[in-house]
Amino acid sequence: MSSRQWRWIPNALTFLRMVLIVPFAGALLEGNYRLSLVIFFVAALTDAFDGFLARHFNWRSRLGAVADPLADKALLISAYLMLTITGVLPLWLFALVLGRDLVIVCGGLAFHYGIGRFDMEPSIPGKINTFVQILVALAIIILLAGLPMQPWVIDTGIWLVAVSALVSGGHYVAVWSLRAWRAKRS
Repeated sequence: MSSRQWRWIPNALTFLRMVLIVPFAGALLEGNYRLSLVIFFVAALTDAFDGFLARHFNWRSRLGAVADPLADKALLISAYLMLTITGVLPLWLFALVLGRDLVIVCGGLAFHYGIGRFDMEPSIPGKINTFVQILVALAIIILLAGLPMQPWVIDTGIWLVAVSALVSGGHYVAVWSLRAWRAKRS
């Protein structure tokens, strides 16, 4: 039996992660933080496992390259949305987190349709921003679940997410604006 017949597994795990967003968001909305932690960890495991399979067995696909980061972003956005709706996080922070991602997506589409095809590669500031968002959301959920965590995490986390979102969003805008300017000049 060829390993090629198992190429669907990474995409299936990504799809599972997308399906987990609904119960994760529901658990956060209901204040069931321990369940939301379990779901978050299951989602994280599927992310790690699908990435391992895609790289190790070269089971990469264009669908996976697009769907995997979208699933990750959707999970994070839902965490920030639910924590905002329940009053844990301020509305301005959610607007900043969502706004950064929308600026990147809209800018990418504008580049693609206005200048030409491109493959957006993740940047170091973007990876740092995602890492900070994950850590802060996780720390806040752990605190709300009544598990050991320092209470100052929420206030510090809000500012860390805000700064990293502004820096990484500004970085994407600067890099892609420069690329667009160079492409138009040539």
